[in-house]
Amino acid sequence: MLLNWIDRAPRRVWLLVCLGCIGLLAFGLYLQHVVGLEPCPMCIVQRYALVLVAIIAGLVSASGKKSLQIGGAFLVLLVAGFGAFVAARQSFLQWYPPEVATCGRDLYGMIETFPLKRAIPMIFKGGGDCTVIDWTFLGGSIANWSFICFALITLLALVFLARKLSRR
Repeated sequence: MLLNWIDRAPRRVWLLVCLGCIGLLAFGLYLQHVVGLEPCPMCIVQRYALVLVAIIAGLVSASGKKSLQIGGAFLVLLVAGFGAFVAARQSFLQWYPPEVATCGRDLYGMIETFPLKRAIPMIFKGGGDCTVIDWTFLGGSIANWSFICFALITLLALVFLARKLSRR
């Protein structure tokens, strides 16, 4: 049934992905500004990935062109796969923290100099420790849930691409 829906209404599928990413970003901002949790550099990278997936999925949803849908799905696959990798790495650091807790100052330096940080500082401001688990839901940390979300988006993009390319 889900596969039929992907085939029949691909624009709605990508709209849901876009809205889901926006919802996840809003929840992250809620945790930061209302609950008071400080995002770490890896969390910020995951926010960048969510923003990119939301933009790409929104553009794919707005366009009816099949070539743009396939190209957009490929980009979503890459960006969401990268987001899943970062979330998995953060989860690993949380499960097996190193002696000296760090997520890499080089990564943080890249985030600090990225132009979007100056344009939208509220979303991309952080400095917490990547190994600390500040919040859990059903036994999973924010990084664990982020990995699940990115993995689902990656899987959706893979299924979408496989179905579209097999019909060509």
